[in-house]
Amino acid sequence: MSLLETAQIRLAKIAAENGWSEQEKVLIVSARDLTPEEAIGKPDRDDYPLLNGKEVMLESRLGEGIGQAFTDQPGRWEGTLGNVLNLKLDTNFHRAIFVATLNALMRSLNQVEATIHCKDAEPAQCAQKLPEYIREKYGNPKIAFIGFQPAMIQSLNEAGFELRASDLNPDNIGQIRCGTRIYDAALNAEHARWADIVLSTGSVLVNDTYHELQQGKPVIYFGVTVAGLAAMFNLPRICFCGH
Repeated sequence: MSLLETAQIRLAKIAAENGWSEQEKVLIVSARDLTPEEAIGKPDRDDYPLLNGKEVMLESRLGEGIGQAFTDQPGRWEGTLGNVLNLKLDTNFHRAIFVATLNALMRSLNQVEATIHCKDAEPAQCAQKLPEYIREKYGNPKIAFIGFQPAMIQSLNEAGFELRASDLNPDNIGQIRCGTRIYDAALNAEHARWADIVLSTGSVLVNDTYHELQQGKPVIYFGVTVAGLAAMFNLPRICFCGH
């Protein structure tokens, strides 16, 4: 059973414990992909994946809760909470719907924070906080950085950390970005063995490639996608400026 399938079972239990299961057929979930400006506003740089169309932010609304998740498969979807709890997690789009809704439901229950992506100047502010956080928690580690988050990579590079960054986007692989070479994500396991700590996008939990990072080193996830999963499975997570 995959991590998301386990999460689906646990989410159904959380819904039942909070009296939501009786309303599964009437609680409407509305999900859609956001425009770049809706997702990230107008940041001070133009190399975020959300701005170049390689990824989109899918937003799910459930009651008062709003949850988001990165995906490479945009679309719109509407159904009930019961539909989500029985959704077949067989495509990136379906997995994004489930994860965004998980974030929205847990946000409604005040079980998680920062389920909405930061905007405008906030991504840069988040990145500026990262080096100090790493030094306070881990000293001066070698870092395997999974996923292309340019402001974070640049901030760590400028702070003098030794890092190896990887990505799935072929436009980035082999290129020098933000002062460091971007490697193929196929090397993630090797980089995790080399590093002292791993900083990873939560997308690896969604696409079920997180096993590659489990090489006996601390793995810290960043961003909004991982919000509910991090809370549910007690995973280390950073998201300094999320809403």
